[in-house]
Parts: sequence; structure tokens; C-alpha cells
Amino acid sequence: MTSGLWELVLQGVWVTVQLLFFSALLATAVSFVIGVGRTHRLWIVRFLAGFYTEVFRGTSALVMIFWVFFVLPPAFGWQLVPMWAGTLALGLTYGAYGSEIVRGALAAVDPAQKEGGIALSFTPWQRMKLILLPQAVPEMIPPFSNLLIELLKGTALVSIMGMGDLAFSGNLVRLALQESAEIYTYILLIYFVIAFLLTRVMRGLEKKLKAGVGKAATKSKAVTPEPAGIGGVR
Repeated sequence: MTSGLWELVLQGVWVTVQLLFFSALLATAVSFVIGVGRTHRLWIVRFLAGFYTEVFRGTSALVMIFWVFFVLPPAFGWQLVPMWAGTLALGLTYGAYGSEIVRGALAAVDPAQKEGGIALSFTPWQRMKLILLPQAVPEMIPPFSNLLIELLKGTALVSIMGMGDLAFSGNLVRLALQESAEIYTYILLIYFVIAFLLTRVMRGLEKKLKAGVGKAATKSKAVTPEPAGIGGVR
């Protein structure tokens, strides 16, 4: 493969990384907003959050990309560039899956922790910020890691818009060289390398967060005095 074709592939890698970054940011924001909304005390908030989750989980990401890129422009009179259309469609779709991760992790926190926050007269926001999220977030990392890998693979869907991502660039190189096996082997390896690096980063983040929770627990235990025996003898 010539240097010019390799440059085309590398440009596709860069577009894929950008799309992954922006759509992951949007999906993360949607995950926490909708996931926390699923646990809200007001039924209308829970209903709206649940409705959003069911709608976007029940629709195809491919169809959503078509809808955002081809249906919205004539309906509303404006056109999104492919990067932002792909970011919006993927972020909203995968954010619906992520919201269930957030909801499940929050629900798994020991109810006694919530009751302790109520006993301390914490507001719902204070309980969420100071008690629930610090314990729930480390447990979210492994499923979020899997979702991030799925999002990486989902970025290939934007090639239907003619966006020059890795999949689209690989197809152009295949057409130029008429070598399907070689080109798609390279593309598979590139996706694997990106996914492997993402997995390493997420595992490091998980260890860091869980270590922080463990250190806090150890410190709290260390300052607790042991009960004295009879006559003050331990």
C-alpha cells in the first residue's frame, strides 16, 4: 500500500477517534442525567427518563443516523455536518444504554447509606453527590468500558453519510487496490488496537477510583478507637 493510501487510512483513524470522543462525552452526560432521573422522587421525572430510555434503546443506531442526517434537515430547515450528526445520533442512542448502568449502580448502593444521609439532614442533591455517586461510580466503570467498546464499533455506521471515518477510508483503499482481505485485516487490527487501549485506560481508572474508596474506608477505620475493657484494660 502506498504512502498516500496509508495517509488516507490515518485520516480515517483520526476522524473515528474524534467521533468516539465527542459521542462518548454526550453519551456520558445523557447516561448520568437520565440514569439519575430514573431514581428521582417525582414520578413524572421517572416516567420521562424511562420513556427516553425505552425509545432510544428500542431503535436502531443506523436508522437514528439516517433520521438525524436525512430527515431532520427538510423537517426543520437546517443541516448538520456529518461529524455532529453522527455524534448526536450515537451519543443519544448509547446514552440510553448507559443510563441503565447508572440507574443500576445507584440502586445497588446499600440503603443504609441513603438512610444515613437522611438522618444527617442532607438534601437529595447532597446525598447523591456525597454518598451515592462516590460509591456507585467505581462499579459503573466495567460496564461503561464495554459500552465504550460498543460505541467504538458503532462509529463505523457513520460511513453511510459519506463521512471519512476508518471504515469509509478502508473501503476507498479497497476499491483502489482491489484487495479486500489485506485491507480489511488492517482495519480490523486498527479497531482492535484502539479498543485494547481504551480497555487499559478504563481499567486504570477503575483501579484508581476503587483505591480512593478503599483508602477513605481504611482511614475512617484507623481513627475509630477500640473499646476499652474492664477497668480500662484492652
